[in-house]
Amino acid sequence: MDDNNVSFRVHKDDLSDAVAWVARSLPTKNTQPILRAVVITADDNGLEFAGFDYEVSSRVRIAAEVDQPGRIAVAGKLMADIVANMPAKPVEVSVVDGTRLLLQGGSARFELPLMPLDDYPQLPTLPEVTGTISPSLFVAAVTQVASAAGKDDTLPMLTGVHMEVSGSHVQLAATDRFRLALRTLEWDPVSPDVTANLLIPAKTLQDNARTLDSHLEDPIEIAVGTGDNVGGEGLFGLHSSNRETTTRMLDADFPNIQPLLPKTHTSIATVPIAPLLEAIRRVSLVADRNAQLRMEFQPGQVTLYASGADSGEASETLQCAFTGADELTIAFNSGYLKDGLSVIRTERVVFGFTEPSRPAIMIPEPEDIPEAEADGSFPTPATDFTYLLMPVRLPG
Repeated sequence: MDDNNVSFRVHKDDLSDAVAWVARSLPTKNTQPILRAVVITADDNGLEFAGFDYEVSSRVRIAAEVDQPGRIAVAGKLMADIVANMPAKPVEVSVVDGTRLLLQGGSARFELPLMPLDDYPQLPTLPEVTGTISPSLFVAAVTQVASAAGKDDTLPMLTGVHMEVSGSHVQLAATDRFRLALRTLEWDPVSPDVTANLLIPAKTLQDNARTLDSHLEDPIEIAVGTGDNVGGEGLFGLHSSNRETTTRMLDADFPNIQPLLPKTHTSIATVPIAPLLEAIRRVSLVADRNAQLRMEFQPGQVTLYASGADSGEASETLQCAFTGADELTIAFNSGYLKDGLSVIRTERVVFGFTEPSRPAIMIPEPEDIPEAEADGSFPTPATDFTYLLMPVRLPG
């Protein structure tokens, strides 16, 4: 395989999609410039584009007319920008003088310096497939849960999505200490007795889920190291159609969240989500960014209150169903409240409250709201998604 004479011809859109997909996860700044490269392998099966920064790897394969096979590396984000802006004509790619990559499409011509492959790390291989799942289900679940993950890298156990696998049952969870998102779902495991406890970086998982969503016909294959090789050195892999990624899992222990989830509630409220989000947006205009939003529930209505140090105050009343108590006043961080409402897929949200100082739950509206128990409490309705939100302490 003579890398100095690589040449191939490829459809512009195919090339643009492939390079952009790999380049999106390449580091923009790194002490090792080679990690900003996209590695192109041309062979009898077409083209493979790959990137790896020791944490995340991406590979995609596309069809092409390969005249001269080989393996080369060029700056990934620069190539992605160039190809995206080339004319909608087939792109001819070849190596010039063994040092530059020539891209020609229509009357446009670009030359990029090649990067040395000697220092490029070995790409990880995808672990054995553990199970498969519908792309739309996987993307929806990851999006719901990742909304609650922490962004503080000094607390790595809170920056991940915890994935607990038990046979066909999967539980995804994330928390930043102020809110918690929990989603359960079913998948098709390769073995009915497979078990795994994984902690996957939330941002990477969400980015990968979004980009794999375009292949809705094919199930996503999930590949994880199970048994002895689960842990800090373990890899979490996704494969869909012609794309695959691996992510190094977090070497940290996810906190035990089960004690945080209330089993019963003293009052329940059901509120339409779209009007509630609009009302939050309006009353928050006078509040400082992500300031507290006070909610006063009474039978038949909820009133929102917000205020700012220098900008006045606002209120708005909405219709809602509220049972269990005569009234309840509770306050939330408005940003966290909006995040939770935006990932609930039903028209109405159900709130479950215990006390104004205790966490409340938000769940999609179920078909039936449980009746109150003999002691007046309400059991938590059966649900596949729970968003638990810490209240903000009210003055006095």
